[in-house]
Amino acid sequence: MMAANGKDACGLKGDEPSVSVNGSSDGFAHKSRSLAVNGAASELQNGGTSGPERFTFSPEPTMEDIRRLQAEFTDERDWNQFHQPRNLLLAMVGEVGEVSELFQWRGEVAEGLPGWTESEREQLAHELSDVMIYLVELAEKCRVDLPQAVLRKMALNRLKYPASKVHGSAKKYTEYKD
Repeated sequence: MMAANGKDACGLKGDEPSVSVNGSSDGFAHKSRSLAVNGAASELQNGGTSGPERFTFSPEPTMEDIRRLQAEFTDERDWNQFHQPRNLLLAMVGEVGEVSELFQWRGEVAEGLPGWTESEREQLAHELSDVMIYLVELAEKCRVDLPQAVLRKMALNRLKYPASKVHGSAKKYTEYKD
Protein backbone atom coordinates (compact mmCIF):
# COMPACT_ATOMS: atom_id res chain seq x y z
CA MET A 1 0.00 0.00 0.00
CA MET A 2 1.11 3.55 -0.68
CA ALA A 3 0.82 6.52 1.66
CA ALA A 4 -1.84 8.95 0.48
CA ASN A 5 -4.56 11.08 1.97
CA GLY A 6 -6.93 12.33 -0.70
CA LYS A 7 -9.29 14.00 1.78
CA ASP A 8 -6.63 16.40 3.09
CA ALA A 9 -5.26 17.06 -0.39
CA CYS A 10 -8.60 18.19 -1.78
CA GLY A 11 -9.09 20.72 1.01
CA LEU A 12 -12.81 20.02 1.50
CA LYS A 13 -13.96 19.25 5.03
CA GLY A 14 -17.68 19.88 4.78
CA ASP A 15 -20.21 21.50 2.53
CA GLU A 16 -18.97 25.07 2.99
CA PRO A 17 -16.88 26.86 0.37
CA SER A 18 -13.21 26.83 1.31
CA VAL A 19 -10.13 28.73 0.23
CA SER A 20 -6.69 27.26 0.81
CA VAL A 21 -3.62 29.46 0.50
CA ASN A 22 0.08 28.99 1.38
CA GLY A 23 0.65 26.92 4.48
CA SER A 24 -1.84 24.13 3.80
CA SER A 25 -1.35 20.89 5.71
CA ASP A 26 -0.20 18.92 2.64
CA GLY A 27 2.91 21.04 2.09
CA PHE A 28 1.76 22.63 -1.16
CA ALA A 29 0.61 26.16 -1.85
CA HIS A 30 -3.06 26.25 -2.83
CA LYS A 31 -5.10 29.10 -4.18
CA SER A 32 -8.48 27.86 -5.26
CA ARG A 33 -12.06 28.27 -4.22
CA SER A 34 -14.19 25.15 -4.05
CA LEU A 35 -17.84 24.52 -3.36
CA ALA A 36 -19.43 21.19 -2.59
CA VAL A 37 -22.47 20.60 -4.79
CA ASN A 38 -24.53 17.46 -4.24
CA GLY A 39 -21.57 15.81 -2.53
CA ALA A 40 -19.07 16.71 -5.29
CA ALA A 41 -16.55 19.53 -5.42
CA SER A 42 -17.15 22.15 -8.07
CA GLU A 43 -14.77 25.00 -8.89
CA LEU A 44 -16.15 28.51 -8.82
CA GLN A 45 -15.01 30.63 -11.74
CA ASN A 46 -15.66 34.24 -12.71
CA GLY A 47 -17.15 35.08 -9.31
CA GLY A 48 -19.32 31.98 -9.09
CA THR A 49 -21.71 30.03 -11.27
CA SER A 50 -24.99 28.31 -10.80
CA GLY A 51 -25.27 24.57 -11.28
CA PRO A 52 -22.64 21.85 -11.19
CA GLU A 53 -19.68 22.05 -13.53
CA ARG A 54 -17.46 19.35 -14.99
CA PHE A 55 -15.29 17.73 -12.33
CA THR A 56 -11.71 18.99 -12.17
CA PHE A 57 -8.61 17.90 -10.30
CA SER A 58 -6.80 20.18 -7.89
CA PRO A 59 -3.91 22.03 -9.53
CA GLU A 60 -1.51 20.69 -6.90
CA PRO A 61 0.27 18.49 -6.36
CA THR A 62 1.58 18.26 -9.91
CA MET A 63 2.66 14.97 -11.43
CA GLU A 64 6.26 16.03 -10.83
CA ASP A 65 5.41 16.75 -7.17
CA ILE A 66 3.96 13.24 -6.89
CA ARG A 67 7.06 11.73 -8.54
CA ARG A 68 9.32 13.64 -6.16
CA LEU A 69 7.28 12.76 -3.04
CA GLN A 70 7.29 9.07 -3.95
CA ALA A 71 11.03 9.15 -4.72
CA GLU A 72 11.68 10.67 -1.29
CA PHE A 73 9.38 8.12 0.36
CA THR A 74 11.20 5.26 -1.39
CA ASP A 75 14.68 6.67 -0.68
CA GLU A 76 13.91 7.12 3.04
CA ARG A 77 13.07 3.40 3.25
CA ASP A 78 15.85 2.13 0.96
CA TRP A 79 13.24 0.50 -1.27
CA ASN A 80 14.79 1.36 -4.64
CA GLN A 81 16.42 -2.06 -4.61
CA PHE A 82 12.91 -3.54 -4.91
CA HIS A 83 11.41 -0.96 -7.25
CA GLN A 84 12.51 -2.25 -10.62
CA PRO A 85 10.13 -1.76 -13.58
CA ARG A 86 8.76 -5.33 -13.54
CA ASN A 87 8.07 -5.21 -9.80
CA LEU A 88 6.39 -1.82 -10.05
CA LEU A 89 4.22 -3.04 -12.93
CA LEU A 90 3.11 -6.12 -11.01
CA ALA A 91 2.40 -4.03 -7.90
CA MET A 92 0.34 -1.60 -10.01
CA VAL A 93 -1.64 -4.47 -11.55
CA GLY A 94 -2.36 -5.74 -8.03
CA GLU A 95 -3.65 -2.30 -7.05
CA VAL A 96 -5.86 -2.18 -10.18
CA GLY A 97 -7.27 -5.49 -8.95
CA GLU A 98 -8.09 -3.83 -5.62
CA VAL A 99 -9.92 -1.05 -7.48
CA SER A 100 -11.82 -3.72 -9.42
CA GLU A 101 -12.90 -5.41 -6.19
CA LEU A 102 -14.62 -2.21 -5.09
CA PHE A 103 -16.79 -2.28 -8.24
CA GLN A 104 -17.29 -6.03 -8.37
CA TRP A 105 -20.93 -7.18 -8.09
CA ARG A 106 -22.33 -3.64 -8.16
CA GLY A 107 -23.53 -3.69 -11.76
CA GLU A 108 -23.38 -0.37 -13.56
CA VAL A 109 -22.24 2.50 -11.35
CA ALA A 110 -23.29 6.03 -12.29
CA GLU A 111 -20.90 8.95 -12.47
CA GLY A 112 -20.36 10.51 -9.07
CA LEU A 113 -20.90 7.15 -7.34
CA PRO A 114 -24.40 7.76 -5.95
CA GLY A 115 -25.20 5.36 -3.18
CA TRP A 116 -21.56 4.87 -2.14
CA THR A 117 -20.75 5.59 1.48
CA GLU A 118 -18.04 8.04 2.48
CA SER A 119 -15.97 5.06 3.63
CA GLU A 120 -16.32 3.36 0.23
CA ARG A 121 -15.35 6.57 -1.56
CA GLU A 122 -12.31 6.97 0.69
CA GLN A 123 -11.25 3.37 0.02
CA LEU A 124 -11.56 4.02 -3.73
CA ALA A 125 -9.46 7.19 -3.34
CA HIS A 126 -6.77 5.16 -1.56
CA GLU A 127 -6.69 2.43 -4.20
CA LEU A 128 -6.70 4.86 -7.14
CA SER A 129 -3.88 6.75 -5.43
CA ASP A 130 -1.88 3.54 -5.15
CA VAL A 131 -2.36 2.90 -8.88
CA MET A 132 -1.24 6.42 -9.77
CA ILE A 133 1.76 6.35 -7.46
CA TYR A 134 2.97 3.08 -8.98
CA LEU A 135 2.28 4.37 -12.50
CA VAL A 136 4.29 7.55 -11.89
CA GLU A 137 7.16 5.59 -10.34
CA LEU A 138 7.12 3.07 -13.20
CA ALA A 139 7.28 5.93 -15.71
CA GLU A 140 10.20 7.42 -13.76
CA LYS A 141 12.13 4.13 -13.73
CA CYS A 142 11.47 3.68 -17.47
CA ARG A 143 12.46 7.32 -18.15
CA VAL A 144 9.07 8.15 -19.68
CA ASP A 145 8.07 11.80 -19.30
CA LEU A 146 4.46 10.90 -18.61
CA PRO A 147 2.86 14.35 -19.09
CA GLN A 148 4.57 14.72 -22.49
CA ALA A 149 3.73 11.13 -23.43
CA VAL A 150 0.06 11.85 -22.65
CA LEU A 151 0.12 14.90 -24.95
CA ARG A 152 1.65 12.85 -27.77
CA LYS A 153 -0.85 10.02 -27.24
CA MET A 154 -3.80 12.42 -27.26
CA ALA A 155 -2.57 13.85 -30.57
CA LEU A 156 -2.45 10.32 -32.01
CA ASN A 157 -5.92 9.55 -30.63
CA ARG A 158 -7.29 12.68 -32.36
CA LEU A 159 -5.97 11.33 -35.65
CA LYS A 160 -7.31 7.81 -35.04
CA TYR A 161 -10.67 9.04 -33.79
CA PRO A 162 -11.69 12.21 -35.66
CA ALA A 163 -14.77 13.68 -33.97
CA SER A 164 -16.53 14.02 -37.33
CA LYS A 165 -16.36 10.23 -37.80
CA VAL A 166 -16.77 8.85 -34.32
CA HIS A 167 -19.14 11.24 -32.57
CA GLY A 168 -21.52 9.22 -30.39
CA SER A 169 -20.04 5.84 -31.35
CA ALA A 170 -17.97 3.40 -29.28
CA LYS A 171 -16.51 1.54 -32.26
CA LYS A 172 -12.77 0.91 -32.44
CA TYR A 173 -10.86 3.04 -34.96
CA THR A 174 -10.25 -0.05 -37.14
CA GLU A 175 -14.01 -0.36 -37.69
CA TYR A 176 -14.46 3.07 -39.29
CA LYS A 177 -14.65 3.49 -43.01
CA ASP A 178 -13.27 6.56 -44.79
